[in-house]
Amino acid sequence: MPAWRWLRFVQGPSLRRLLPWLLVLLALVAVRLSKGAMLTDAYAFLSRPFWPGTAQAEWLRSARRVEDGARLAQLERDNQRLRSLLELQQKNPNRVTAPVISREGSGWWRQLLLGQGALSGIRAGQAVLGPGGLVGLVGSVTPSTASVTLLTDPSSRVGVWVGRTQHHGLLTGIGTARPLLRFLEKDPQARPGDVVVTSPASTLVPPNLPVGVIQSMDANADPAPEAVVQLIAPVSALDWVQVQVR
Repeated sequence: MPAWRWLRFVQGPSLRRLLPWLLVLLALVAVRLSKGAMLTDAYAFLSRPFWPGTAQAEWLRSARRVEDGARLAQLERDNQRLRSLLELQQKNPNRVTAPVISREGSGWWRQLLLGQGALSGIRAGQAVLGPGGLVGLVGSVTPSTASVTLLTDPSSRVGVWVGRTQHHGLLTGIGTARPLLRFLEKDPQARPGDVVVTSPASTLVPPNLPVGVIQSMDANADPAPEAVVQLIAPVSALDWVQVQVR
């Protein structure tokens, strides 16, 4: 094509028709080469007037203050609990304080895994106490861990008695948060609200350790009355326990 015809084409209406398409093509090429960065920057620039203003920023600051306050309160509670455990350890040199490092997800009422073991003097069969009283017995140990069978586990059997009446019974786990107390006498004279402690006749655990409180009685159970016991220690929320090593 002669040069003069090309100039007429470029300067004529054909170029005006092609110009928008050329601009679109150039924009697509630029987006491709920048991997979308240009679109992101353009969106940020266009949306700047709608960014959070003073009111939204104050809401965010308020939310952060609430979060910081909740964290501080939790830290204070943890600090107080750890101080109490330390005081108990100092008052009871025959006990080893151990953290709960694991529990069964499908059955929290069965077992706990502690972060202390044989190297700390823990042995199978020793009593394990939480805040408030007995929670179980050590089932097995490794040099650095110990497995605890809780009082709520169906395999658990511990001799107890009602301190007020001094009538004995067998505390049995039934797979729920509240174990069952099966009395040895036909007339245990117990009632809801009575405190249950470990029996002086028990060979498994030290005597008179707090265990729980009777919630309800079934006087017609066969062969002897039964009672549902609410454990004093919060088994479902334990994170530290103490093991009676001597």
